Amino acid sequence: MVSKCVHKGCGKSFESDEEECVYHPEPPIFHEGQKGVRALTSDPMAFEIGWKCCKPRVLTFDEFLSIPPCTRGKHSAVDDTPALPPQTKAPDVPSPTLVKPALENGIADGAGPTPRVPIVLQHHRAPQAHAKPPPQPESESDDPALPVPPNTICRRRGCNTSSPVSGENECVHHPGQALFHEGSKGWTCCKRRVLEFDDFMRIEGCRKKPRHLFVGSGKKHGEEIVASVKHDFYQTPTTVIASLFLKKIIKDSAKITFSASSVSLDLRTSDNKRYENEIPLFGPIDKDKSTYKIMGTKLEMTLTKADRSSWPVLRNDEPVTEIIQVGQAGRA
Repeated sequence: MVSKCVHKGCGKSFESDEEECVYHPEPPIFHEGQKGVRALTSDPMAFEIGWKCCKPRVLTFDEFLSIPPCTRGKHSAVDDTPALPPQTKAPDVPSPTLVKPALENGIADGAGPTPRVPIVLQHHRAPQAHAKPPPQPESESDDPALPVPPNTICRRRGCNTSSPVSGENECVHHPGQALFHEGSKGWTCCKRRVLEFDDFMRIEGCRKKPRHLFVGSGKKHGEEIVASVKHDFYQTPTTVIASLFLKKIIKDSAKITFSASSVSLDLRTSDNKRYENEIPLFGPIDKDKSTYKIMGTKLEMTLTKADRSSWPVLRNDEPVTEIIQVGQAGRA
């Protein structure tokens, strides 16, 4: 009898309990509105999401679904994932009310404060003269010439149907984005909100399409060249820890080369972007002792100083506004 594995991150069909399963043994965790997350996304309602059992943390739900499982075991039809502590039920939000104009004495007609209702923030940017055209959208149907591997999950959000499918099989999905705010979870395209992640994953889609989307067109659009990225750094007496903020860096193809006075970078991302640059460093480094680490949203480099001098800036082509003393001051 064919069953569907209920382990988090698996969802494959299996016939034997002895078949190998790759999954997440712990539940997901959310961090809403953190300062660093807001700085990266310019969104005051931004959140960071990941799995409690492994380290990757991402900023979008699509990235979260692509985090590779971290544990190997056997398929199971019984969900043995430990539950997070129960959340208190979110209070009902009052319906919006029409606020009457204020009277001459500055008090609105009607007693009591105006109820607070949730709002959706939209960020408007001034039009740019040379704005890049938006990327072409993903194909809405599979290319018949492309094979669909078994146990491939439909790409549309909220569908979770795996191949192969037989006969007429509609794709019931969510065209909107995942929305996590103050403990409640839901989709921007429909009104239902829940507290538990498992209940969120079971919210039925609100749109239908006649076919699923397993592999798409298989065509990759032109590579987008990233001209610059944000960077930040801090230092100790012996090292400079620098962060370059670029999401979805492909670890296998990343090229980071240290020299005594610069760092050469060639970074490609999974969403078809590329960043190439050579960073002239403010001070000399020991290239053999310098290291780097690729994370979900950035490249972090630990640059070992060749001397113990202080770096007021990371790059030697940046203006120096102040000199920071590190370590003990020299004696007179």
